[in-house]
Amino acid sequence: MTVVERREVALVDLLDRLLAGGVVIAGDLTLRIADVDLVRIDLNALISSVNDKVPSPWEERP
Repeated sequence: MTVVERREVALVDLLDRLLAGGVVIAGDLTLRIADVDLVRIDLNALISSVNDKVPSPWEERP
């Protein structure tokens, strides 16, 4: 094994890296019986950290 293959990354470090750059999650789920769509769910989510450059879209509570 090389050094890169044996490198371990803590979950906290991984989450920190993902939130620093942002993550986009997109997906579709369709429940179908006999070629008839019964339920369709579309998922679009943006997960990112909030700072001075990227303010929160919600008002701050006092």
